[in-house]
Amino acid sequence: MMFAIEEINNSSELLPGVTLGYRIFDSCPSIPLSIKASLNLMNRYESGEGRCNKLSNVHAVIGETTSTSTIGIARTMGPFHIPVISHSATCACLSNRRDYPSFFRTIPSDIYQSKALAKLMKHFGWTWVGAIRTNSDYGNGGMATFLEAAEKEGVCVEYSVAIYRTDPRKWFLEVVDIIKKSTSKVIVAFADGTDLDILIKELHAQNVTGLQWVGSEGWITYRYIASPVNYAVVQGAVGFAALNAHIPGLQEFLASSRPSTTPGDRGLVELWEKVFSCTLTPQAEAHSQGSVAACTGTESLRNTNTRFTDVSDASLMNNVYKATYAVGHALHMLFTCTDGQGPFENNTCADRENIQTWQVLHYLTQVNFTTKIGENVFFDELGDPVARYALVNWQMDETGYILFETIGYYDASRPEGEQFEMKRDVKAIWADENLEVPRSICSESCVPGTRRAFVKGKPICCFDCIICAGGEFSNRTNAVKCDKCPPDYKSNAERNSCDLKAIEFLTFRELMGILLVSFSVFGACLAMTIALIFFHFRQTPIVRANNSELSFLLLFSLTLCFLCSLTFIGRPSEWSCMLRHTAFGITFVLCISCVLGKTIVVLMAFKATLPGRNMMKWFGPAQQRISVLAFTLIQVVICILWLTINPPFPFKNTHHYKDKIILECALGSAVGFWAVLGYIGLLAMLCFVLAFLARKLPDNFNEAKFITFSMLIFCAVWITFIPAYVSSPGKFTVAVEIFAILASSYGMLFCIFLPKCYIILLKPEENTKKHLMGKMTLRSL
Repeated sequence: MMFAIEEINNSSELLPGVTLGYRIFDSCPSIPLSIKASLNLMNRYESGEGRCNKLSNVHAVIGETTSTSTIGIARTMGPFHIPVISHSATCACLSNRRDYPSFFRTIPSDIYQSKALAKLMKHFGWTWVGAIRTNSDYGNGGMATFLEAAEKEGVCVEYSVAIYRTDPRKWFLEVVDIIKKSTSKVIVAFADGTDLDILIKELHAQNVTGLQWVGSEGWITYRYIASPVNYAVVQGAVGFAALNAHIPGLQEFLASSRPSTTPGDRGLVELWEKVFSCTLTPQAEAHSQGSVAACTGTESLRNTNTRFTDVSDASLMNNVYKATYAVGHALHMLFTCTDGQGPFENNTCADRENIQTWQVLHYLTQVNFTTKIGENVFFDELGDPVARYALVNWQMDETGYILFETIGYYDASRPEGEQFEMKRDVKAIWADENLEVPRSICSESCVPGTRRAFVKGKPICCFDCIICAGGEFSNRTNAVKCDKCPPDYKSNAERNSCDLKAIEFLTFRELMGILLVSFSVFGACLAMTIALIFFHFRQTPIVRANNSELSFLLLFSLTLCFLCSLTFIGRPSEWSCMLRHTAFGITFVLCISCVLGKTIVVLMAFKATLPGRNMMKWFGPAQQRISVLAFTLIQVVICILWLTINPPFPFKNTHHYKDKIILECALGSAVGFWAVLGYIGLLAMLCFVLAFLARKLPDNFNEAKFITFSMLIFCAVWITFIPAYVSSPGKFTVAVEIFAILASSYGMLFCIFLPKCYIILLKPEENTKKHLMGKMTLRSL
């Protein structure tokens, strides 16, 4: 401050013709002493009666170092509108303009530092930390902001304890036990150096080392605690500090400083006497002190190595320098005000002979200047500067001297994610002298393919990793939930992506498809072979006696029944879905209609042999054709209605299996499907009943017996088909339907035509009219 004031007084540009003075008080730092000093500053430095009645000629106060002491000063000065500019007080509470209307600072507020500390945790991946704070406005306010910011950044705090220098040793030992029992490897200390020094020494006594300390500016560059003993506990500590700067001329100013023995100005006396082992006291007092020699006056600080002349870390010095210049620029604007253009009532300017503190306060809010080293200085509406920090790291050199090495920078004005800038030419040292960043997490990260399952009663950073269920995936680390795969996709084995599901349908290439096609084609060939046999022997009695026209139509319809099963095999399409069900329904009705016609013909033929009966004229060939056509047309109408209203369509069934898609034909209208099937069943039951009634006819005409067996097989197959169709999964549903078609078709083909073929081919002697008529006559007798 003295250096800056000397520069201002010697400047021809800033406050020309005006000399600044100063008064310095030592607060130790202590809240009572700080308030005492502030009360002294508000009164003229005069002795005698009535001195308390005179107004202060102090226009601004620079200080204090600690936030707690600064709060006391700012509260005392505030009602009198005396500006207080702190170079080191960072408590966010001081930004409250209602409680501290005259406060400014050249160091960023803790609210920015607390948020920066939370971002630092996230930057290094420390999500499980402990927290220690000074039990004061500085520590409590800063830690409260940090905890809030840490929660937003996904950082969990295992414990948070407060300490203060006046606490009993028992409490410090309890804090040590808390740290020893904790699982977090990182400690965030938002504390004052004096308070933290007590705790560090207790930790050293119990050999609690190897933890990564992260500090606030309150202690991270505090030279007082930077001892080898403390370094053993907090080695590799990192934290935020005010930006260091090289102030031109400061080193020379400090080295050329001389002590003064004037009362009230003895600031360097103690340092001088200690460094040079001499005394500056008067000669009479020096004799009484013993053998200590008197200082000669030739001593100089230029060739000494003391903390006083060390400007390697001038961060706080730079803040004091900027604060002093801020006052100088405010006074400069006040003195250079043009009458009639002033900021006060009626555009007036301040009285240069009687400057009021509230006027200086006004001009401080307008300050905006650039220092010699190119740093822009201004205050926002809360009296705070822009938040910029240096990220410093505790390191020890070969001599055992502790360095506060700058390893990076933080700038709150930069975009999110770009606020940290690490120095590439400087290697950081971490806890236990490690060169790699330590890890501090409650639970290991959940890899892609898993999700976090939070444990009840524990912070969100403590969780279990659960593998995603089938059909779900997660492709990022620490996923909160697993996402569902699209309907046509399934999760892979690692559950970190989705693969296209295999599409399943009954194909011609697989074994089941080949077998069904073989049976279908064989059945059709067999039906055509029988038709050829019947055509070749069409003039024989057994063919003619069994209604050859209906027999050929029945064989044709059975051939179609065998072949229609082929439409059920292969990839379902819109046309194949409509064709397979309608072709099946119509061909089977045609087949059953023919069987029904044959049954009626047998019954009519038997009735016609009785005297006085001429039943065949009512059911001759024309009526038989019409009945077959009529029964078939009814099914055709049902199918047309089905296809018109809600036809079958290809459908991807993703619900039955999780790992594959069943490509099938949806029924469209279930009513249409069951109407087609029900109509076939109705005709089959009618045919079965009629054939059962005709089962006792003479053996030669007893085709009804074989029809009864065929209808019995047909009904049994399709009755068992219903539950099997409903319960069969995927392509087996189609296989069951094809099996039912083939089984019922083979049943009718074998039961109705195999006995006739046997007689035609193997027993030709029985294929005579005499044999047929003779057996009938024998039965009649």
